[in-house]
Amino acid sequence: MKKIIMVSLLTASLFVLPLALPVGADSTPTCQKGTLSVSYSTDKEVSPDTVEFSVSVKTTDKKAMQEASRKNKEISNKIYEYFKANINTAGGDYIKTSNFNATPVYNYVNNKRVFDRYEVSNNIIVHTKSLDKVSALIDKAISMGATDVNRLNFSLSNKDKACAELLSTAAKQVKGRADAVAGALGSSVAGYKSVNTSCSLNQRNVSFAYANMKLMRASGASMDAAVPEAATNIEVGNMTIYANVDATLYLK
Repeated sequence: MKKIIMVSLLTASLFVLPLALPVGADSTPTCQKGTLSVSYSTDKEVSPDTVEFSVSVKTTDKKAMQEASRKNKEISNKIYEYFKANINTAGGDYIKTSNFNATPVYNYVNNKRVFDRYEVSNNIIVHTKSLDKVSALIDKAISMGATDVNRLNFSLSNKDKACAELLSTAAKQVKGRADAVAGALGSSVAGYKSVNTSCSLNQRNVSFAYANMKLMRASGASMDAAVPEAATNIEVGNMTIYANVDATLYLK
């Protein structure tokens, strides 16, 4: 679906300016070109075909950082291997680790800093075109020990192609309107002074939280448990691509 969001036509002018010339010079006025500015915007709804999400694994230990790290590595590796086995790496899907952090945690008691625990966190990012598997991937990660699921970012892999098509449509509209207005003014388009284009995709970021993750795991979901049926409902929805062409044209 496309629509005109804004069409801005600035008055075109053909004018003659008298020039101050030295005595004896040709005093014939010089014809200056007028300009016409036209702007056209259009948009189109598309279905995203790529999603990126991340899950975090956070582990703690009261006595040793090494133990908190060992627990984290054990859980993270199992989640990583599960993701790797269930995405299409040959088709461009990938997994990466980011924001690994290991730190002691302190609390304040009577205005004094008191050691509480050692904490290790690891963030695993998944980039995949298998949108139909996202719910299963997330639910399984939770059952395996993931403690946080961050927002999902939906996008379109062939954005450049979609933008090119919309910009072509907008450019044709700009030309047609410029010709029509120039003709109505008794003039014609002589060329382009400047053309500016833009194209953007309203990327969908879905934020959600699993307030009952610990309850899910405590309810008996083991590390090797099957993925909970329809535990997470993720609606992909549509996205909108916006394209705009602004042109300033010379008249003659």
